Amino acid sequence: RKEFVDLYVNYVFNESIRKPFEDFMKGFLRGCPARSWMIFLPVELQILLQGHTRCDWNLLQKVLGTSTYERLDKTIRNFWTVFHKLPEEKKKMFIAFLTGSDRIPGNLLEHFTFTIADPKVENPDEFCPFASTCHRILFLPR
Repeated sequence: RKEFVDLYVNYVFNESIRKPFEDFMKGFLRGCPARSWMIFLPVELQILLQGHTRCDWNLLQKVLGTSTYERLDKTIRNFWTVFHKLPEEKKKMFIAFLTGSDRIPGNLLEHFTFTIADPKVENPDEFCPFASTCHRILFLPR
């Protein structure tokens, strides 16, 4: 029985997926040559490929750029007051709204910036915030 179980497990986890895995590996290595990845430790490579799962929210506040607001504008202060009261999951949802991903890219943790801009609409109370994910701009009405 032990021999049967060992052979079956080997088939399921190795032999049955050998061809699809080789095809995947061939395509992956064409786009990402293995020699380029050898300089990274496994943890560093995981962060580079998957992005950071944790964020220093106070650092995020410090790197904020504003285009039409002043840093101490009441709208900006209110935004950060509400933002810091959010649970961790909602903060990640905000990052996803702003960037399209709930993670900060692996190479941008210290250099990640975003901007809050005033969309300059006639009646701000009837306008919803929106984001330009490519440029990481949050359009927040006054």
